[in-house]
Amino acid sequence: MFRIKTWSMCAIAVTLLAVTCFGEDAVPPKFYKLDFVVKEVEGGKVLNARGYSMTVSEDKLKDHSEIRTGSKVPYSTNADGSQYTFLDVGVNFDCYHIVSIRDTMSLVLAADISSVVQEPASPSAPMRPPVVRQNKWTSGVIVPLKKPTVVFSSDDLTTKRQMKVELTATPIL
Repeated sequence: MFRIKTWSMCAIAVTLLAVTCFGEDAVPPKFYKLDFVVKEVEGGKVLNARGYSMTVSEDKLKDHSEIRTGSKVPYSTNADGSQYTFLDVGVNFDCYHIVSIRDTMSLVLAADISSVVQEPASPSAPMRPPVVRQNKWTSGVIVPLKKPTVVFSSDDLTTKRQMKVELTATPIL
């Protein structure tokens, strides 16, 4: 009889512990596919578009997802060209604090898009480090699910072009 009571008490304790630990969080996190399109636009015409995708979740334990793609560009740091430093250029996306609310998604999004400006080579010009164009944004955004939405946009300072980042969030079932 004592063993049955002990066993019953252990089962109740384990059940209470499970309910306490997993109570509301027992629901598995929702997953989403995020599709990013980086567009270079001039006069309303898309000159260049690149796509990037990632899968994210509302999991509070893994609250950060990222994309890193690009190149390391060498440039000479001395006159005879024997020493180099490398620049990281490309596309970086970081997503934090993902929460879905009805037919929308809220998240903190950081985007960093950089490229090297091609300058004509001149044998008489002194060695110079490359010019890097950079667009960098960080903001909380809210996007409707399944609908492409421009989340960031900025003008190029030297041309009439614009850089736009479009995001489509799609639930994964």
